[in-house]
Amino acid sequence: AAARLAAEQEVENLSGLSPNPEKDIFVVRENRTTCLMAEFAAKFIVPYDVWASNYVDLITEQADIPLSRGAEMKGKCGTNESELEISWLEQAYTLKLFFLKEGHNTSRGQEAFWRLSRIQFTYDTAERTYFKDAVSPGKHTANSHRLSALVTPAGKSYECQAQQTISLISNDHQKSVQLLLSEVRIQPFDITADFVFSEEHKCPVDQREQLEETLPLILGLILGLVIVITLCVYHIHHKLTANQVQIPRDRSQYKHMG
Repeated sequence: AAARLAAEQEVENLSGLSPNPEKDIFVVRENRTTCLMAEFAAKFIVPYDVWASNYVDLITEQADIPLSRGAEMKGKCGTNESELEISWLEQAYTLKLFFLKEGHNTSRGQEAFWRLSRIQFTYDTAERTYFKDAVSPGKHTANSHRLSALVTPAGKSYECQAQQTISLISNDHQKSVQLLLSEVRIQPFDITADFVFSEEHKCPVDQREQLEETLPLILGLILGLVIVITLCVYHIHHKLTANQVQIPRDRSQYKHMG
């Protein structure tokens, strides 16, 4: 059964296809059909303790940990729940993303949405690439708390070019770990074409930036249209008044009449 499941499920790290070296691409396929796709650039900011120069006091340093290309991955697709697990540097770091699809009652009736419901990040402060001289080195786990992120209508993919920050709480003395996501395109459910995202649902920040970019153009077009209409009205009015018979205002000019 395990062999059959392995044959039916495929996971692919396609990060090498991205022109951005900081962006990763992951695909999960089941029964030769894409069921989960994720593209994003990710970095973790992790605080950790080191000894001060007097070897008595503790001070807090900060590790900036990017998600490395060539990371190993696992995936799980379901009707209402999906998961993506990514590990790198010999599993010193593991990122797990949990997705949930559910329905909501709205004024338009029952509507389905999916969201990122949970994040779990495991890191090892004994790993020396990013952690230098950590006190009591070892593995720690940081989790999200009541997370509801990337909310997207069912059947669509989520897209956000802007950077987003999600806070995780670590079991290392309740330290706050920051996950920085950018250039995100994710769809964990209802992919209709193999290796192709469905119609995108843009995040509010991208929508606002797009509006800020197009608003001056729209205002310029409206202003230009108002000027053209004003000139046309003036031209028509001038033409009509020029063709009317001008009645003399000086009564002496009426003497020749009759």
